[in-house]
Amino acid sequence: MPAVNPSAVATPSCCSDEPGKQSVHQTVREGYARIARGQTTSCCSGPDMDATQFAQSVGYAAAELDTLPDGANLGLSCGNPTALASLQPGEVVLDLGSGAGFDVFIASGRVGSTGRVIGVDMTADMVERARSNAAAYVQRTGIDNVEFRLGEIEHLPVADASVDVVISNCVINLSPDKTSVWQEIARVLKPNGRVAVSDIALKRALPEAVRTAVESLVGCVAGAVLVAETEAMARAAGLVDIQLEERDQNIAAMDAWHDPLYREIEAGLPKGTTPVDFITSLAFSARKPGGN
Repeated sequence: MPAVNPSAVATPSCCSDEPGKQSVHQTVREGYARIARGQTTSCCSGPDMDATQFAQSVGYAAAELDTLPDGANLGLSCGNPTALASLQPGEVVLDLGSGAGFDVFIASGRVGSTGRVIGVDMTADMVERARSNAAAYVQRTGIDNVEFRLGEIEHLPVADASVDVVISNCVINLSPDKTSVWQEIARVLKPNGRVAVSDIALKRALPEAVRTAVESLVGCVAGAVLVAETEAMARAAGLVDIQLEERDQNIAAMDAWHDPLYREIEAGLPKGTTPVDFITSLAFSARKPGGN
C-alpha cells in the first residue's frame, strides 16, 4: 500500500527508540483505519490523479475496474499483482493486506465462480468495509466467491497448503517481521503454488537523514528493504523460480501525485539524485516447489 497521509496519524513516530512489532502494527492499523472510515485518503493518488486513473497507470484495465463496488478502490496500489499472477479459473487465491477488497474483487472475476478469493487484513475497519463491499459486488456481478478475514500477515488465519496463489499489493513492506511473512506465504501455498507481489523496495540504502524522516510516517517507504533482501527472505522460506522486475515508472509518477512522502524523500537526497535512484516498485513472482 502506498503512503497514508501523515496528517492522519495521531500516534508518535513508528520508529522512535526501536519500537516493538506491536507498536508498528498499531501505528499502521490506526492510519489505515482512518482511511477505511473515510477520515482521510491515500496521499499517493493526489489532487492530479484520482484512484481510477492511478489504478490504470499501474496496469489495471478499465473493464475490470468497472466491476468494482463503490469504495473498493482506495488508491492504495503500487502495481498489479493479479496480472502478474496470471490467475486461472477455479484457483484459490489469498490476498495479503486486502484493504477494502480492491484486488480481491479483481481476482474474483479472474478465477470465476469455481474459484475462491480470501482477503486478510489486520485492520478491523478495513475488513468491515470490505465485507460491505462484497455484498455490493455480488449484487453487481452475480459472483459470490470472496471472503474477508481479520488477521496479521505474519500469522495468517489460513490452513497449510490450502491456496494456489498468494498475492499482495504494497503491504509486505509495512510488516515489522518480513521473514515471518515469507515463511507464512510458503506455508499456506499448495505444492507448486505461486506468489505474485507488487511492493515498494530499495535499490540502494536511503541516506540516514531521509530514512529517519520517512520512518516517522505511516508510509510504504518506511519499511522498505533492499531488493536483494526480499529475494533472500523468499529463498530462505523455500520459494523457487524467483523473478524480480523493478518498475521505476510507478515511482516516477509520484512526482505528479504531489505526494508528501515523495517530497519528504526528495528534499533530503544528495544533489543530482531523485527518489527513483533509491526506490522502486518491485514486481516479484515465485513458486513453492513440489506437486506435478
